[in-house]
Amino acid sequence: MTDRILILDFGSQVTQLIARRVRESGVYCEIWPFSADPQRIADFAPRAIILSGGPASVTEGTSPRAPAIAFELDVPVLGICYGQQTMMAQLGGEVQGSDHREFGRAFVDVTDECALTQGVWAKGAREQVWMSHGDRVTRLAPGFRTVGVSEGAPYAVTADDTRRFYGVQFHPEVVHTPHGAQLLRNFTHGIAGCTGDWTMAGFRQAEIEKIRRQVGEGRVICGLSGGVDSSVAAVLIHEAIGDQLTCIFVDHGLLRAGEAEQVAETFRDRFNIRLVHRDASDLFLGQLAGVTDPEAKRKTIGRLFVEVFEEEAAKIGGADFLAQGTLYPDVIESVSFTGGPSVTIKSHHNVGGLPQRMRMGLVEPLRELFKDEVRALGRELGIPDAIVGRHPFPGPGLAIRIPGEVTAEKVRLLQKADAIFLEEIRAAGLYDAIWQAFAVLLPVRTVGVMGDGRTYDQACALRAVTSTDGMTADVYPFDMAFLMRVANRIVNEVRGINRVTYDITSKPPGTIEWE
Repeated sequence: MTDRILILDFGSQVTQLIARRVRESGVYCEIWPFSADPQRIADFAPRAIILSGGPASVTEGTSPRAPAIAFELDVPVLGICYGQQTMMAQLGGEVQGSDHREFGRAFVDVTDECALTQGVWAKGAREQVWMSHGDRVTRLAPGFRTVGVSEGAPYAVTADDTRRFYGVQFHPEVVHTPHGAQLLRNFTHGIAGCTGDWTMAGFRQAEIEKIRRQVGEGRVICGLSGGVDSSVAAVLIHEAIGDQLTCIFVDHGLLRAGEAEQVAETFRDRFNIRLVHRDASDLFLGQLAGVTDPEAKRKTIGRLFVEVFEEEAAKIGGADFLAQGTLYPDVIESVSFTGGPSVTIKSHHNVGGLPQRMRMGLVEPLRELFKDEVRALGRELGIPDAIVGRHPFPGPGLAIRIPGEVTAEKVRLLQKADAIFLEEIRAAGLYDAIWQAFAVLLPVRTVGVMGDGRTYDQACALRAVTSTDGMTADVYPFDMAFLMRVANRIVNEVRGINRVTYDITSKPPGTIEWE
């Protein structure tokens, strides 16, 4: 893999979208903090560098700056929003605060042509973009010229053709800039000369070789949950090292209906992977009795998972490596690049880390992929779509979808309601159009009338969202007839639930799942 783009992150909430657009065009890229070690950047040998947006102001002395090596490697550089501003300031231009801010939809008048806009924007055109800035460039650095202007940005598009440095004040990575993906493709393919040949087949083979080099003759254990991430990681590692891998499936009794049986059958029968299946549902439910705080429930489940996992690992004689289905959003969100909101690790990503006493190296073959890329790899590996296309499921399982105390009866009710919801979604042909759908058992009881009798039972909420990579999500707009059908089935078929609601909360960047 020789074509690699490096994205230096200044803290924008949509930096991940830059990576998505670049990868969608067949070019591999990684996101690193702006403070990355210069030698590490040089060793990465990127074909080009992209400077992301960010919340800081270049006019403040303590605001982040791009490392000097970014401009010294003789590779193309594209500055986006804050990235453009810091590039100008560092190379001899000027940036000032402005009372004329631009947030949201704006228009750029194309005053000239350059390699970045070639074939996409014509000179004299007026193009829609998405702006999000207060500061603006007020004087160009030497060597740059103006290519586009907007009402609030006199240098909305700038170009230094000799050094192949370009800057845009808007965000080409978001869908609200209609031709943004084509502009980025011009940068990666036309200016940087990338071939766009990065594929899942190529990634599969490269990662298999990487796993073999890392593991050697060692033994690997994988905590298999049955979700997409751990399933794809397990099958990929098994393809690389065969019976050196043992999967441990800890069934905490908080899975969706029928999942435990499906996981065991798929991995033992279809892939012939060594699998230890430990049914620890009674242990988990017993320890959760009386626990109502959401974080305390997570920690209890995490602690028990580690204890059970360690017991089963000891029974098979231990291992040299632990395999995890860590994804790129997990890595990004668990590292504070700029001291911003991402400094807080989202505790729902994992049920808990393993203790240091187990002293195992980590094998994380998916840590460079986004969720939809993991699904593509899973299909490349031949994993059934019933697993690889499954909606994301949190490590603590249904426990975080039961606010308040978790009991066996509540789990039973929620499993039934959830199964009906998903069954109707599949029957309507909507499952693949939805990123995640599930039911939540609310911590309230409501009075109702069914037939000639009065009931006093549980209420549940339904949730369904659309997303590409899980970084943001929006509510799925079911029609009322569908929701009425699902609600009627749940109330009629799940004895103990007499009320159903639909949650319409979206998920902006930086928030966690409804609970």
